[in-house]
Amino acid sequence: MGPARDESDHRDGTGDEVVGVVVVDHGSRRAESNAAFESFVRASSGRLPYPVVEVAHMELAEPTLGAAFDRCVAAGATVVAVAPWFLGPGSHWERDLPDLTAAAATRHPGVRWLVAAPLGPDPLLMDLVDRRVTRCLARAAGRADACALCAGSDRCSLR
Repeated sequence: MGPARDESDHRDGTGDEVVGVVVVDHGSRRAESNAAFESFVRASSGRLPYPVVEVAHMELAEPTLGAAFDRCVAAGATVVAVAPWFLGPGSHWERDLPDLTAAAATRHPGVRWLVAAPLGPDPLLMDLVDRRVTRCLARAAGRADACALCAGSDRCSLR
């Protein structure tokens, strides 16, 4: 369950618009990487205060951003916010995602949209870096078990 929020948090401010969110990554040629991202977003979507949350890959894999946009609208969204799973701004954020989103929106007259800022730079990311490094150093020293990502591998080993 997500953090307690005011009912208007999933609306655009007028009280009439239902916001759908598309969490989009780059996409990978590795099917297991795409599946892991999709599973994470689906399992974590309840942490967001929005009634509609979809997952997409910008390229290289399905579901596409356009398909996720369509699913948001089919579920009742009248505003679609595309949330890039990118660490910083770049050409995908500046050009590609807006172009792909605009193309999807042409199929849904009256639905408004935006591409949100990427994840970074945000100081909270450094907190995550600290947690990962601390855990891996503890694992390398034999003071901690491997995390789910490193279990069964030689990761977190000093070389």
